[in-house]
Amino acid sequence: MELKMFEGKIALVTGATAGMGRATAIAFAREGAKVIMAARRTERGQEVVEQITGFGGESMFVKTDVRNPADVDNLFKTIMDKYGRLDFAFNNAGVSSPHNPTVIKYEDDEWDRIMETNLRGVWLCMKHEIDIMKKQGGGVIINTASILGVVGDWGLSHYCASKHGSLGLAKTAALEYCKDNIRINTICPGPILTEMLEFALPFMPKMLDVMAAKTALRRIGQPEEIAGAALWLCTDEAAFMMGKEIAIDGGYITY
Repeated sequence: MELKMFEGKIALVTGATAGMGRATAIAFAREGAKVIMAARRTERGQEVVEQITGFGGESMFVKTDVRNPADVDNLFKTIMDKYGRLDFAFNNAGVSSPHNPTVIKYEDDEWDRIMETNLRGVWLCMKHEIDIMKKQGGGVIINTASILGVVGDWGLSHYCASKHGSLGLAKTAALEYCKDNIRINTICPGPILTEMLEFALPFMPKMLDVMAAKTALRRIGQPEEIAGAALWLCTDEAAFMMGKEIAIDGGYITY
């Protein structure tokens, strides 16, 4: 019988209907975890559920907008009602914008939209995740930030600020709750081929070439390369890893 490293574990992935979230949900399920997928697009969510059940995995989709406290409350109530625990949480839901004005030209509502999803939404989920994991004796939380949570970039002040904030949130929570056997870390992807990236192509047709040229490897990353890192952070081999960020960027910040 094939040995699966997360057999019997319960894993949550937000932003699970596309890109890095979808790849990670599938990877968790292939390793035996029961996967709860949270996102806004029900039809896309059910497609991933069918894919997972098709290879013998177990998954459920809960329609969730992480900006909405009632949705987040319902998500975690559903998890606890069905499984009674949560071993791993991958807070991956995030948004960006194809419009990149300078700091003083952002509209208030666009700034708020980015912050509400990329920072406040992560905080809302972490509050529940930490509470559950404290009571059960531990767990692992991984947040998706960005390489732009480590550096800045022209015209992306709202996105950079939200991702820098996510890093600070994770580092502080990691210090506060490591005594409860909760490990919290952050993945900082570089340019990854996702819907978010593809969405901007009509506005910036040469963007992929430009972003690839900024990496030492001269290419765009794949969602599965992020999924691999997320799963590793949940293993016992990563037990000494806490409060840190992992840049998976093809050498973007070292080149």
